[in-house]
Amino acid sequence: MKMRAYGLTDVGRVREANQDRLLVNPTVGLFAVADGMGGHAAGEVASRLAIEALGESLGADGSSPPSAAEEARQRLEEAFKEGNRKIYDSVASRGEWRGMGTTIVASLSAGDEVVIGHVGDSRAYLLRDGTLQRLTSDHSWVNEQVRLGLMTDDEAYRHPMRNIVTRALGNRVELQVELTQEDVQPGDLFLLCSDGLNTMLRDDEIRDALTANLGDPETACRTLVDSANQRGGEDNVTVVIFAPEAEEDSAN
Repeated sequence: MKMRAYGLTDVGRVREANQDRLLVNPTVGLFAVADGMGGHAAGEVASRLAIEALGESLGADGSSPPSAAEEARQRLEEAFKEGNRKIYDSVASRGEWRGMGTTIVASLSAGDEVVIGHVGDSRAYLLRDGTLQRLTSDHSWVNEQVRLGLMTDDEAYRHPMRNIVTRALGNRVELQVELTQEDVQPGDLFLLCSDGLNTMLRDDEIRDALTANLGDPETACRTLVDSANQRGGEDNVTVVIFAPEAEEDSAN
């Protein structure tokens, strides 16, 4: 399945450095966003290592998309674990990098399906028939409170501890990757983003921006990033948008 896609990352209005990284490879149907954490530029190192591991494992020249979702799930999980190993080993060899890590969300195409893997609070969304669905559940402290019924979504959105993640690449030897898969239908639009987007914009605002730019991933990306910065740009913001190409587009 051919995809049209675009990705954009921005430092925001508050941070001095951009510790986000992205990957856009429509040829093999591989897309990802990583959001690094850690001082002394270590977050930037962690997100780079995670994205490099994905690219080397799944998106190298000559790579072909997996033929079935089960193969995609296995390959995506293995690539995440390779990234985790590289970050963990780097921390062990460089004391000043202690505490670095990264969240990550990635999508890999397999026939008429996509497999989504994520660790942390970077998100995947699907816009279908005007409805925005969140395909991932944040590995974060506030989301755990919401799931336990101890906090509402609105309280979580405004909570000062909303950036605390409970799972990330690089902080443990063993990594638990959450995987899901979704059938792709004509007209679908997928969004991957770091939390610099969804902490600035609510889901209905994200939906409206995507709906207004359905046929133009580049403009949709720029609209989302600009909107997050206009709202305050408190964090790096990274977005990747991809959608199946219409048959008439693929033929051209």
